[in-house]
Parts: sequence; C-alpha cells; structure tokens
Amino acid sequence: MAKKAKRTIQYRRKRENKTNYKKRLALLKSKKLRLVIRIFNKNTTMQLIEYRPSGDEVVSCASSKELEKKYGWKISKASLSAAYLVGLMVGKKAKGKEAIVDSGLVSMLPGSRIYAAVKGAIDAGLKVPCDKEVFPKEERINGKHISDYAKLLKSNEEKYKKQFSLCLKNNIKPEEFEKYFKETKEKILKD
Repeated sequence: MAKKAKRTIQYRRKRENKTNYKKRLALLKSKKLRLVIRIFNKNTTMQLIEYRPSGDEVVSCASSKELEKKYGWKISKASLSAAYLVGLMVGKKAKGKEAIVDSGLVSMLPGSRIYAAVKGAIDAGLKVPCDKEVFPKEERINGKHISDYAKLLKSNEEKYKKQFSLCLKNNIKPEEFEKYFKETKEKILKD
C-alpha cells in the first residue's frame, strides 16, 4: 500500500508573509533590544522592544502622529524629516540603551526613511550598530532640497500651490522648511 508524503503546514504569519521567522530568530539570539521601524504611506512608527518568553514587551515607542499632536508637526508625517524626528523621540526616551534594527520584511536601502529614523535615534543617544555611509545626507534630512525646490517653483504659481498645498494650508512657507524642521527638532530635544 502506498503512503502519502507528509506535508508540513507553515505558521499562519509566515503563510501570510507577515513574519520572517529565520530573521526574527537571529535578532532574538542577539539578546539586545529591537528597534522596530514601520513606515506606512501616511505614518512612521518606531518601537523599542524587549523579548520576554511570555511575549514581547514595548520599552518605548513614538510615531509621527505623536509628533503632530505634541510638537505641532503639520507637514507630511511619512517624509524623511518626519522619520528622523520620530527616531529622535524614541532615542530620547531610551537614551543610553543598546538596540539592533528590525525592519521586518522591508528591504533596507541606503538613504531611505528607515535609515533616517535610525540616525535620529542615534543622534538622541540610543546605541545602534550601523554604518554611517547608509544614512541620508544631512541636507536631505533637514529638508534643504524641499526649500530649494520651493524657491525654484515660486515663479510658477499653479505648480507651486499644487505641490506644496499641505504646507500652504497649514500656513507654512515651503521655502522655510529647514527653519521649521530645526524648530521642531529643538522642541523635541528640550522636552
């Protein structure tokens, strides 16, 4: 009589492409805190998580929604600058601790929002092993490119209003984006 081959059913989260268990196990073996970074279309969320046998425990967290409510950030909450500021908030809450980056299933590209968030956490005092070459340039984090582009578009009123509608709606001049970023950063560091 023929026997059927045994079939192993994968974990539900693996089947749904929500968890890479091989990567998660490697992160847990390090016995360090995990800096979990999740970037969505309209929000950036960061958590510092400690493994416990009974379940993961969140040590500290921050999101760009908190950035808006607490510090008055009225521009895009999913931008490179917002990711940096969220990282700054998490790093300030967990100053002096050591963590490793957990990006989930997202591939980590040099100069991306994930690395901007990591740079913010490092600048606030969180210890994260990371190569400095992968961070976005300082002028990109500060929003200098946005200010320069706004100055360039100023002559074309229609394009200017369409491109910077969120800034103009909130009474923020896009040409002064760097100044707005620095003011928000100072608020976070003083708090």
